[in-house]
Amino acid sequence: MTFLHSPRVIRTGVSKFKSAPLSAKFGISIIILYMLTALFAPHLAPYGEAEIVATPFEPWSAQFWLGTDNLGRDMFTRLVFGARNTLGIALVTTVLAFSLGCSAGLAAATFGGWTDQLLSRLVDVLMSIPQLIFALLLLSIFGTSIPTLIVVIAVLDSTRVFRLTRAVAINVAVLDYVEAARLRGEGPIWIMTREILPNIAPTLIAEFGLRFCFVFLLISGLSFLGLGIQPPTADWGSMVRDSATLITYGDVTPLLPAGAIALLAVAINLVVDWFLHWASGLKED
Repeated sequence: MTFLHSPRVIRTGVSKFKSAPLSAKFGISIIILYMLTALFAPHLAPYGEAEIVATPFEPWSAQFWLGTDNLGRDMFTRLVFGARNTLGIALVTTVLAFSLGCSAGLAAATFGGWTDQLLSRLVDVLMSIPQLIFALLLLSIFGTSIPTLIVVIAVLDSTRVFRLTRAVAINVAVLDYVEAARLRGEGPIWIMTREILPNIAPTLIAEFGLRFCFVFLLISGLSFLGLGIQPPTADWGSMVRDSATLITYGDVTPLLPAGAIALLAVAINLVVDWFLHWASGLKED
């Protein structure tokens, strides 16, 4: 019986969460908090995303909880909208990267032969160039619009997903029940989606969390360099850059968006570690 075909997965997941360690519960709570902030950003923010409400670099006060940035925009508002923009774009990018990488990896493992060689060599070429340098080059050529940013990062990140999917899928593709499916006359699509994919799902789900971390860190880094999400759209990376001069005056405001990035990365890693432990125990049962 495959991992996803068992109806006890959901029931076991609920019971496992109740008995999950404090670190996993903390990580899940942080992720839920970020999701709610992103979903309800317009209702939580006291001002408009790009609205200039005061003079630049106003200090923290009852009116401006986290002060204002270099243009006089409310930092708390920008931080809230930054959650929606940074995480939303990172999620879309990660989903696209997994769609490309998983599809190609499953095809390479299932068909083998020249299909595997062609896809693997293409991925080798893309992975031979450092990801950040390649992203900077492509964004400089094609522009820095949000659709371009999503496509460029998704294509580059899909190479890592392809490698992992191919590696775990090859181990499953040679098992007896897959060979039996081939002998029954099942087609490649059926074998990939019904025999191989369900049995490698835990690994891919865990990798999705880690890839999501890498993607939003890359997006924030590109925004800090001026090639990511463009103003006036709020983004945590560009917020650090715009307020970086405050550090020299002992103001910790630029550390807040950086801290938001770091906290989410830690939370996701805690949840991924717990999920891998739970999934391994479930398969042993």
